[in-house]
Amino acid sequence: AIGRLGNQMGQYATLYALAKANRRPAFIPEQMHHTLAPIFKITLPVLHGSTAAKVPWRSYHLNDWMEEQYRHIAGQYVRLTGYPCSWTFYHHLRPEILREFTLHDHVREEAQAFLRGVRVSGRRPGTFVGVHVRRGDYVRVMPQVWKGVVADRGYLQQALDWFRARHDNPVFVVTSNGMAWCRENIDASHGDVVFAGDGVEASPAKDFALLSQCN
Repeated sequence: AIGRLGNQMGQYATLYALAKANRRPAFIPEQMHHTLAPIFKITLPVLHGSTAAKVPWRSYHLNDWMEEQYRHIAGQYVRLTGYPCSWTFYHHLRPEILREFTLHDHVREEAQAFLRGVRVSGRRPGTFVGVHVRRGDYVRVMPQVWKGVVADRGYLQQALDWFRARHDNPVFVVTSNGMAWCRENIDASHGDVVFAGDGVEASPAKDFALLSQCN
């Protein structure tokens, strides 16, 4: 269990899928349970730290894509490592993975209650559009490591206008780990932007739930 919510979701789904492919039982560490169980109705059992410390593990590093060798993982006690978050591991199990990541009722209801209370110019929105702006480490890692581009003000303006042209009364529900940047760079003059996220990177359940409940 390494990384924050998104990484641990990817690790959980990959473990779930590879255990099935290898016809082996799967267990998650306590840290992963602490991260995921308060948000989702996950079902994999927990291997407690005191027990895990006594197991003669073989560490097995995973790349971020499915490979044929991962269907034939040898060893009696295998601990998977890495940051796998590719659909290629588990796309064939999509319905099962979605069930594993079903929100707890109270988490979903809190997000629904927030959205029910949103008004745009006194009217209820026609379409909720979730906007997730990843900042934080991406500002450095994306261009330097992955040779990619971080969305800027112009990109976000075009994206919002694309939805405005295709939906009646859209409302944009913005979450981010850089909310101050969003408030400065997302044009809210149309009255259809709600800066909903709290920006607390260490507790992303609220933001995740809000995005998942948008149209």
